[in-house]
Parts: sequence; structure tokens; C-alpha cells
Amino acid sequence: MNSAEQASHAENSARPQPPDPPGQPDEVLVEVVGCATQDAHAVFSALRESFASDRAADDVPTEINGASATVWTATVDVTDLHGQAAPRRLTAPVTVDLQGGYWAVNRIRESLTHAFAVRVVGTAAGDQEEEVQLRLENR
Repeated sequence: MNSAEQASHAENSARPQPPDPPGQPDEVLVEVVGCATQDAHAVFSALRESFASDRAADDVPTEINGASATVWTATVDVTDLHGQAAPRRLTAPVTVDLQGGYWAVNRIRESLTHAFAVRVVGTAAGDQEEEVQLRLENR
């Protein structure tokens, strides 16, 4: 890459990602990893307060005996924002993995900032999707 190409690449890398193309699903796969059941429920409740989800309000995560690390999942549709989630309490920091289109993942991350202190701890970018790992803590 010559210096002009490097400058163009750096400029394009710094720009915000455009919204997902029309017709693409605005769904994000959310995985809550290795935490207490009440913490997983707090995360899913905050998401459900903001967006449509495949987890019903009475669908409380449960532990599986003998499992070394439990992963709870939900699919969240970020097309319509229902409202901002109220702050929630966690018993310990929680790791959340998000996978979906750039705009959709960012919308989930932003909505979680109303309920928790959110820190991005890892990302993996693809052509049309990204994976982001978040660390959620009490505000």
C-alpha cells in the first residue's frame, strides 16, 4: 500500500459504519456468559425493555447442574426502540457477546449504557457483521 492508499484507508477506518443495508435483518445474537442467573436475567430484562426479543419476560435463565460455564442466548430485534432501560444491579461483572450487523450491534451497546456501565473488551470485524464482547458492571 502506498502512502496515499494508507491515508485513504486510515480515513475510511475512522468513519462511523453506515446503517445496515435495507432488507437486512436488524437482529443481534446476544450471549451472556458464565454469570449468576439473576445477572443474566437483569441483562435480558434491560434488552427487552428497549427492543423486541425472543425471550419472554417470564423466561428466567436457569442453571444446568454439572455445567462448567453456562451461556444464555437471546435474539434481539433492534428495528424499533421501545424505550430506554432503567439501571439494573448486578451481583458481579457480566460478559456479553454480541453478533450482528454493525449498526444493530452498536444500537444494542448504546442501549445497555442506560442500564449498566459498559466497556468494550474485544471486537472481530467481518465484511457485513461484527462480534463485540462487552463487560457490564453496575453504574
